[in-house]
Amino acid sequence: MIKKFLFSTLIVLASFTAVFAQSKTKETNKLEDPDNLASQYFSQVMGVAVDATSNLKLYKFIYEWIGTPYRFGGNTKKGIDCSAFTKAIYDKVFNTTILRNSRDIFSMVNPLAKTELKEGDLVFFKIKSRSITHIGIYLGDDRFAHASSTRGVVISNLNDPYYNRYFYKGGRILEGGKKDFIEE
Repeated sequence: MIKKFLFSTLIVLASFTAVFAQSKTKETNKLEDPDNLASQYFSQVMGVAVDATSNLKLYKFIYEWIGTPYRFGGNTKKGIDCSAFTKAIYDKVFNTTILRNSRDIFSMVNPLAKTELKEGDLVFFKIKSRSITHIGIYLGDDRFAHASSTRGVVISNLNDPYYNRYFYKGGRILEGGKKDFIEE
């Protein structure tokens, strides 16, 4: 009787050990997954929640441009303006051709409120003007990437008093707009 009890207890303990070991292995594999590590890294660097970093190509592209100086009309790593930076992201990350000017790009979008923005959407600003003067790419958690005229390519927060004051609208590229400009 005691042998049966000890044998049963041993089997139960072995089962728990096996289940525990499997869950630990899955957890370790998740931590070692390169995409997961990249998501964690970019979320820390850019101040965005890990679950908001679904497009690693977007974050890698932006990371490579961080610190590039601003140059009006520029479109290289020696200097770039906000609309050229946005155009480059859409060309390289989303394989979508968009126009070169922030006002023209706004004509290609479905306007959105701040609360409707998703990763990859556009954010438009009217800075000391009645017309759109600035554009950026929304990342999530109220963060956006853009070419600032004073700081170059940076990540900023939409709730920063300056950007909150001049924020106009968000926008998502219209499906019809994508096709029209890709065929050119």
